[in-house]
Parts: sequence; structure tokens; C-alpha cells
Amino acid sequence: MLSVKQRSDYTFRFNKKMGRHGWLRLTPAYSVKLVQELVEETLKDARILEPFSGTATTGLCATESGMISDSLDINPFLVWFGNVKCAHFEENELKKLEQRIEKVNEQLPSFLEADNWAPKIHNIERWWCGHTLPLLCALRASIVEEFGEPSDDQYSSLAWVAFCRLMIETSSADFNHVSMSFKEDVTRYEVNQIKLLFKDIVEAVVDSTKENLLGNAEIFLGDSRTLDTLNGKKYDHVITSPPYPNRMSYIRELRPYMYWTKFLNEKKEAGELDWKAIGGTWGTATSKLKEWAPDGVELPESLLVVCEKILHAESKNADLMARYVHKYFYDMHSHFASLRSLLNAGAKIDYIVGNSSFYGNLVNSEKIFESSLVSLGYKNVSSRIVRKRNSKKELFEFCVTAKWNG
Repeated sequence: MLSVKQRSDYTFRFNKKMGRHGWLRLTPAYSVKLVQELVEETLKDARILEPFSGTATTGLCATESGMISDSLDINPFLVWFGNVKCAHFEENELKKLEQRIEKVNEQLPSFLEADNWAPKIHNIERWWCGHTLPLLCALRASIVEEFGEPSDDQYSSLAWVAFCRLMIETSSADFNHVSMSFKEDVTRYEVNQIKLLFKDIVEAVVDSTKENLLGNAEIFLGDSRTLDTLNGKKYDHVITSPPYPNRMSYIRELRPYMYWTKFLNEKKEAGELDWKAIGGTWGTATSKLKEWAPDGVELPESLLVVCEKILHAESKNADLMARYVHKYFYDMHSHFASLRSLLNAGAKIDYIVGNSSFYGNLVNSEKIFESSLVSLGYKNVSSRIVRKRNSKKELFEFCVTAKWNG
């Protein structure tokens, strides 16, 4: 294991240069290159499933390769964003869009004196200075005037994607760490800078949509533990990367996007959504975790052993962390069980997941996944190391593979 490389080409650093894949930054997003390699292993007439869509990396890679795919996510913002990312666009409509963006910029000054809506982000001045924030609020109001609030319309959605990109680029958000952090200084922007930057971002986003997509992808809102949203469809290859058992809240990374687009309005909504997600830990999700208990589902012995070790660690949060790890793999076991009814005979599954460490106790995610899959009747179960993660020396990313023979 010590010779395994970090492989920056298997992280978002590689994605940023890949057109639509680089539209918005999400630290935990997995590698376009890795997904492309897995898609290439799929027969061209096969149907792909991604039950943890995230930023729609699998859906877009499949579409770029001429495949048909369905994806699922419990976060409505990611469902909206994924469908925009995988949409087909017509050049004449894109030209109309750019003309409408010019109108947005032209009418921006008329909104500067208005009392514009601002998102209820806690400590918002940490994100944007008192001079830049009103400019963003005015630009948002101008976009609403021209396009309305975010909707299913793919062309107006491009304007909102560009605004999200502008919003995060003008913020103090820093992505040089495993999780999003903040820069020491908040940059001040003038109105002409905002207008030019927005125009440049729109041009880059529009330009990336001109590549012809050969397949089709659709992202649905639903819970990966039940998969009932997919109405019994059948699939030949599952390519996905679920949240890792590391207490990194995905809602934390998404909050600024979701507040500005009104997919979130109140802090409590973030906690409620994170509780529904596998591995969620934001806000009320933590307090609800204190009351959680499994319902008797038989889980791998190795999981119970490591949870017991975590429970007896010398920490005031030991019980909470033991429950967190237990619930994470309980939920993933439920997912693997539900997945079986959606797989054609001979279907292959590939899960990219990282291991974790709690109080010095290594949680071997890949081995626990393997044990769950074997107990549920999957065949040819194995795992391989994908890369060394940019953190503690014992942490790696794995690809867990299995077959379903029906």
C-alpha cells in the first residue's frame, strides 16, 4: 500500500479542465477519468445506473460515450444541476440565451438601489464583503427579472449555473483542502467587474455545451436506500461513489449554492436534508443520530467489532461516532439489498469509496462493503486500491466490484 500514488488525475483537480464537468466545484466529487475508464468497460447497449448522483459525473460520462443512464439523488439541487449538466442544447437557443444575458447586465444598475433579497446564510459577511454582497443580490434580481427563479428549463438554468459559479468565485471560499475552508481576506468587487466576470462565465458555460452528447441521462429525486423512484427499471452496470464514512457533510459544501438558488431557505432545512442523506451530519442530523438504533438487520461482524472499539474510545463523542459508523453501513446495506431488484442477470457494480479512521480505529469500508454484498448474494466480490488519499497515511480510495447473477 505504501507505494500507491495519490493520483491527482483521479480527483476534482482533473475535472476542472473537462468542460461541463468543471462547472461547479464540489470537493468530494470523484474523478471524470476514473468514471470514463469504468464506462468504457460497459457494453454499448447496456443501461447504467448511478444511485448517488452528486454532480452527475457518471451520468455525463455515460452520455458523452453514447450510453443511456439513470441517476438518483436525495438532494433536489443536485437533481436540478445534474439534469442541466446532462441536457442537450441547440445552438440557436444558446445565441438567444447570450443575448438575454446581455440584457441582464444592462439592467443591473437599475437594481442596485433596490432592497434586494439576500440569502439567510449564517455569518454571510465571512463569504462576501459588504460591498460585493449587494452587487450579487442586484445581479440575482436582474436574472430573476429576465429568467425567473431556477426551473426545469435548460436554457434559463444555464444562467443560474453561471450565477452559482460567479457567486462562489467572488466569495472567500477556498478549495485547497479536503473540505471547503475560507481565505483570510474577502475580495472587494466593483459593479463593472461583476458584469464582466458574469459575461465571461456565461460564455465559458455556453461554449462547453456545444459539444454534441451522444447518449441520454436523466437524474431523479429519490432515496438510494429504497430506489422506488426508478419504478422497477433494470440496469446492467452500476457506477457510483457514495458518501464516505468520514463525517464530511455534503450539505456543508452545497449550502451557498442552495441558498442562492432557493433550494434552501432556512438552516433547519439543511439539517433535515442531511439526515435523509446517507452519512449526513449537519445541524439536527447530529442530534437525531443520538436517538438512532438499528432494527435488527444482520450486518457484517467486522462492522460490529470496529463500532465497539470506537464506542470505548476515550472521547466524549465516542458513542455518537460509533452510532454514526453503524448507521452509515446499515444504510449502505439497505441500499445494496434494494439494488438487487433493479439489476439484470450478469450486471456489474463498481463502488468508489474511501476508508476512515476514528480515534485510531481504522474503518475498512471496502471490506465491510464486500461482506455486505456477499451476505446479500452478490458474486465475484472484490476490491482494489484506486489511489492514496491526500490525508492520513492509512487512508485510501477503493473500487469495490461485484456481479449480480439473479
